[in-house]
Amino acid sequence: MSAEQSSFHVPPLNPFGGKTLIVDAERPDCFTLPSEALAQAQEDDQIFIRPGVYEDRLVMTERTIHLIGAGRDQVTIFNRRSGPCYLQRVSGGNISGVTFRYVGSDQHSALNILDSVCTISHCRATEGLLSGIVIYGPDCRPTLLGNEISHNRESGIFSFAGAQPYLRENACFGNHHFGIAARDEGTRPDMIKNICRENMLSGILLFHLAKALILDNTCAENAHWGIVLTPDCETTPKLEDLHQSNNLEINPRGAYTLTTEPLADIGR
Repeated sequence: MSAEQSSFHVPPLNPFGGKTLIVDAERPDCFTLPSEALAQAQEDDQIFIRPGVYEDRLVMTERTIHLIGAGRDQVTIFNRRSGPCYLQRVSGGNISGVTFRYVGSDQHSALNILDSVCTISHCRATEGLLSGIVIYGPDCRPTLLGNEISHNRESGIFSFAGAQPYLRENACFGNHHFGIAARDEGTRPDMIKNICRENMLSGILLFHLAKALILDNTCAENAHWGIVLTPDCETTPKLEDLHQSNNLEINPRGAYTLTTEPLADIGR
């Protein structure tokens, strides 16, 4: 085993004072599946997932979570029957270094976040039959940092039902609809330095009374517009200044558009 390969197998120190539970399907002294470690983890414990492909489903409700994968190119959690990761009222913690992949045929996302406050960083969410990551609920305020959200059947990241996530430096590309979308009164994502490219509709969509901070994002090489908004939405900065605060070039229909029918192209 090379030094680089060895580093993928060594867990980081636990800064919370608890144990480190190691997931490794090849080692009998480790947990076979991430969900098995999750069931045993206490509040101050962290879970470290060594390289591998795990058919599993993580369900985290009303707890904190500290889950670290060896890297999103090293660790994949997939599921055929449901989304591989579901968070409900998670009150803190972090998930990093994991690819979440949905490979079934029903309407599921790769990562589902309801009314949770935690950090998701340097993960990948892919192949959801809905959006790759759905974020919803009036108490939902997660931070998404440096993730890759790609090749989902709807949008990359979809916030709705009053969610207020902080979205920074995520790459949303190759999704069938939009890179990042937000809907509903009370929904207010902060979108900073994200890259939305090569999506089959537009880079960013805001509709049905959503508000958003949109700053220093790059929306380029999408099939339609850089940003699409409905007239009832509000942005900071204002609509007419978005092209100065973001890179919205190289979209065939233009930098942005205001429309009452943002989903007409998909028959909705």
